[in-house]
Amino acid sequence: MYHEGDNMMGVKRTNRSAVLSILHQQGGLSRKRLAESIRLTPAAITKIVGELLEERLLLEGHTLTGGGAGRKEVLLQLNPRAYCALGLFINLSQAMISAVWLDGTVIFSQELELESGVPANKLTERLAAKLTELIALHSIPRQQILGLGVAIRGITSEDGMRVKNSFGVFEDENYPLAQRLSKLTGFQVVMANNVRALFAAQMFMAREKDLTSQFFLRCEYGIGASLSIQDKIWCGSSQQCAEIGHIPVVRRGGKPCSCGKCGCLETIASPSAILEDALAALSPETTPILWAVSLKKGREKLALEDVLEAARNSDAGAAAIVDRAVEALSSALKAVIYILDPGKIVLYGRMFENSYYLARLLSDLGEGVDAGHTVPVEKSQYNQLLEDKAAGLLMVEHFFTNGGMK
Repeated sequence: MYHEGDNMMGVKRTNRSAVLSILHQQGGLSRKRLAESIRLTPAAITKIVGELLEERLLLEGHTLTGGGAGRKEVLLQLNPRAYCALGLFINLSQAMISAVWLDGTVIFSQELELESGVPANKLTERLAAKLTELIALHSIPRQQILGLGVAIRGITSEDGMRVKNSFGVFEDENYPLAQRLSKLTGFQVVMANNVRALFAAQMFMAREKDLTSQFFLRCEYGIGASLSIQDKIWCGSSQQCAEIGHIPVVRRGGKPCSCGKCGCLETIASPSAILEDALAALSPETTPILWAVSLKKGREKLALEDVLEAARNSDAGAAAIVDRAVEALSSALKAVIYILDPGKIVLYGRMFENSYYLARLLSDLGEGVDAGHTVPVEKSQYNQLLEDKAAGLLMVEHFFTNGGMK
């Protein structure tokens, strides 16, 4: 764990980070097992653990039973209530404002509708004011708050300070959101793209080991993805790695996409695209079952679930639209499998709660892939449960990486 050239504070931070990270992943270890796991001497572990116990970041649990003589081993665990972190998860038309403990347990969460066309500074002031209001409402002492994590759609700068392009949330490009929020709230701010934040939360909560790489796919309004290598999220040279939703799949005559191009995967395979195509095709001849549903509830109230249910019930027009979307997404994921060879593909989003759609996608993914490229594809065990955790957990992970030093 010691690296030549590191100063003492750097070594201390690295070792403390290793202790916090492995205790989070393992759930609890004795001092002896902790020393063995991170290859530190018993004396070094004793010193680090002593500091962390004094700071209340660790708690001592029950005595572990063992067959040998000598000193009994005591279980060490993280103290999840030592600190909490605030979160802002910002989508196109709403933001989730939340707070989480160190283990990801949610203290509070509240959605806030966002108006379009509001100047960036005014919108940021509104978010900061609501956050301050919720902190007071839930009586959270400021000294217990680590800081604020921000997850936002679009492209963020490499240093995590600016939003280069939010694709509609802010009119301004290169908006210094992190700096602005820090000034308004008085808290340290860390920021990332919203899909990467969700993926980071997925890995944090799942605590999976021995996966060299994962590919995380999110389908909500649009399509986003993120890639991990050796448990680290890979952002790419321009912070745009894994932009699978913006792969061009229609060469000519494709629909306009939010990114400014036409014919992207997102314009065919996203939930909003499927619904849009179904509404465009809606007629008693082309989509008879969906048409009947529209007469009962009204065209303007038709939802994605209605399209999928019509396809399930053999509405040929609706089924053709869903199949086109499935085949486009499946082809993109097969390219991911062959190019990246990930250990697992994780699916996240409301689309994957529909058993008909999920079965169609998994079936299509099995076609044309040889046995040597079989990759597990599964719906996230936290599907649709991470939006109120993800932003706050960005700050928690930053805290752990920094060795538990504020």
